[in-house]
Amino acid sequence: MKIDKKLIKELVDYLREFNLTELEYQEGQSKIKVSKTSTSIESLKTGAIVSPNKSVLKSPEDSEGTRIKSPIIGTAYLAPEPGAKKFVEVGAKIKKGQTVMIVEAMKTMNHVPSTSDGEIKKILVEDGQPVEFGQTLVILK
Repeated sequence: MKIDKKLIKELVDYLREFNLTELEYQEGQSKIKVSKTSTSIESLKTGAIVSPNKSVLKSPEDSEGTRIKSPIIGTAYLAPEPGAKKFVEVGAKIKKGQTVMIVEAMKTMNHVPSTSDGEIKKILVEDGQPVEFGQTLVILK
């Protein structure tokens, strides 16, 4: 199999352009996978993915409650625009389906709805912070 350096360079450029961490291309029996993740080889063996984000649950009480998770990889915004009122605050009562924040991906603003009624116990991300798919954004009481 001949390595197509031009194709690999093009795929790497797409990683940067679309802010992706991994990209896979297949044509017939040839498959090329490019990645810019910094996970260790040990975590790849176990299948664990370690996020570089610092929003780790710090106390046992944070593990209780309903979690609202990010539906996609992107950038989290707590308000509809800079300087505007935030969608939710800690202690606010919310209804199922109410927008708790926006996750922007590729210039598309994706509203993240509440999965149930409840009260905001903790907001685990900051405005403008990158988030991963499935990362917990908010915990409800």
